[in-house]
Amino acid sequence: MASTPLLATLLALVSALGCCWAADCQVDSIPVMKDFDKSRFVGQWFAVAKKDPDGVFLQDNIRAKFAVKDGIMTATARGRVTIFSHWVVCADMVGTYSDTDNPAKMKLKYWGLASYLARGRDDFWVVDTDYDSYAIMYSCRERADDGTCANSYSIVFLRQLKGMTPSMQRSIRLKQESLCLAGKYHIVEHTNLCL
Repeated sequence: MASTPLLATLLALVSALGCCWAADCQVDSIPVMKDFDKSRFVGQWFAVAKKDPDGVFLQDNIRAKFAVKDGIMTATARGRVTIFSHWVVCADMVGTYSDTDNPAKMKLKYWGLASYLARGRDDFWVVDTDYDSYAIMYSCRERADDGTCANSYSIVFLRQLKGMTPSMQRSIRLKQESLCLAGKYHIVEHTNLCL
C-alpha cells in the first residue's frame, strides 16, 4: 500500500482546484515540454494520479517502463483492469512511439497482450518532466467541434512511490490547469498487485 504521506500529498494535489484556468482549453493551445529528451525519459515510472478516457483503461497498480533503441521509444505497462464489468485481471500493454516535428508530441500505437484488451493509436504528449522524479502526460482521443477535447486522458508519473516536494506539487498543479483538467484526476493505488 502507498505510504500515508504520499496519499495525503496526492489527495491535496487531486482536489486542489476544481476549475479550469486556461483561457480557451483548445487542444492546439496546450503547452508541452520544451526540448524533450526521450533518452532521459527511459526507465520505470509509477502512475500515481490519472484522468481516465472513455472506455476500458488500466485502473491501478500501474507501472510503465520506457526504452529507446535506435532512436525509437517503446513502452510496456502493467496494471489492474476490469473487463466485461466483472472480470478483474492484471493486464500487460505494449506501445511503440513515432516522432513528430515536436519531440514532446509523439504518436503512440498500443495494444494489449491479451485479445480482449484495447488497441489503437493515441497522441502521447509529455507536458512536463524533470526526468528524475515526476512526469505528466496528456492525450486527446477525440476533439470536439470547438477545438477542445471531448475525450482525453492524462497521467501523473513518479519515479518512486514516495511523497512529492512542494515544488513538484506546484508544477503538476499548474500543468493540470493548463490541460483544463484540474480537479478531474483521481489517485492510482499501489497495493503490490500485478508485480
